[in-house]
Amino acid sequence: MNWLGYGPEIRQARIDAYMEWGRLCTAQVRGAVTIIITGSKAEGLSRFCESDMDRMFVINSVICLEDSVYANNFPSEITVLRSYSLMSYAGHCRLLLERRGTMVDPYVDGALCDDGYGRELLSSDMFVNYFSKTQYEAHVVQHARAGPSIPTTSKGVHHSDTVWALRYYCPNILSKWAARPRHWPPAEVVQHVVSLGAFLTPVGFKGSEYQHVEWRVCFNAGEIEIVHNLNKTQINLYVLLKMVKNDVLNPRKKEVSSYTLKNIVLWIAENNPQSLFHERSLLHWLLEGLNALRVALVTRELPYYMIPDRNLMAASGLEEEQRCTWISTISEMLNEGPRMILRLPKIRQGIVAHPEPFRWYNGRRIELEMLVLMWQIRELLCIDANWKIDESDVTLLAIKRRENEIVREVCMRMILEGSRDINMQDVYNGMLM
Repeated sequence: MNWLGYGPEIRQARIDAYMEWGRLCTAQVRGAVTIIITGSKAEGLSRFCESDMDRMFVINSVICLEDSVYANNFPSEITVLRSYSLMSYAGHCRLLLERRGTMVDPYVDGALCDDGYGRELLSSDMFVNYFSKTQYEAHVVQHARAGPSIPTTSKGVHHSDTVWALRYYCPNILSKWAARPRHWPPAEVVQHVVSLGAFLTPVGFKGSEYQHVEWRVCFNAGEIEIVHNLNKTQINLYVLLKMVKNDVLNPRKKEVSSYTLKNIVLWIAENNPQSLFHERSLLHWLLEGLNALRVALVTRELPYYMIPDRNLMAASGLEEEQRCTWISTISEMLNEGPRMILRLPKIRQGIVAHPEPFRWYNGRRIELEMLVLMWQIRELLCIDANWKIDESDVTLLAIKRRENEIVREVCMRMILEGSRDINMQDVYNGMLM
């Protein structure tokens, strides 16, 4: 797994780089929003172009409160919204305006609507639509809204999902999660997760009468912390399950997502003694994870790890024919036992490929990714007050020079091994996939 780019060192390097990138971006906008990289990038579990970059923009001028939290604990410039979960599906709520801040942002003010009883509700649809009107540079293409996110593609290869969110103080929800009997995570991690709080993202429960004004409760920062505390075997289990999803099941519309699989891994980790998770037990847990996925497909039920009353399969949009096909495929894999791992192209390649060229190429691939992450951070440090990048910066030039050397080296080896019509940009992009 190390040579495939999922070892602890490369994971930590990715985690550190994306955390720093978010910190620097937040500083660039002077704290108006807090920018957090979430998903597989924040977990260190995907290469630079292997999956979308999930970015959460948390608006700092608004706070959302559960019933038991008092608004007067917050400065007067903060706009306060009160969550209202009656008649909403588990893990969702509506937001009533309780107090206008001294400065109300247009994307909040423009999304307020009457609830029919003289109270002002914050519409999730109107909120997202405001940000959907953002003008991007010529090389960025914006796609149709996907749930709470606004997807974009930069230069044809860099895919991002941007979610604008609100901070949510919900001690009751978090205390229920923290009080649950468990083998894992340890108490200090549980308390840290509780301290990180929650967020509300602008998407309602699919099919709900109030979908356009509902918000979904998320624990992105806490979940990142939880994943960081998985041990090596549990991380490898998560990676292998994602390979099954991508290379075997290949869902068209995220009917089964990486998030689904992450929840399965977290439940397995919580419900079993940590001593059972070791290198030799990985294939056993892979089969357990696949069985848990099969059960979720059969029953159409998978409790959300943070709020078990919310069923992650309830709004997956899974069609019956697809469900039956996947159940059959997973059953076949379970019957194959440990040999089923050979269905995964990356694993099969690692086993079949000659060790020397395999390690040589993946070594270059990992180095190139590290250089790209370094470039991202250095680029932010070289932006002036007019948002212009100082392209004469010595460090940026050195990074780019080494990137070119690596790509040329790979291209030369490809030519020596018989490849033709090699495009350096395609090789560069492919190495980051």
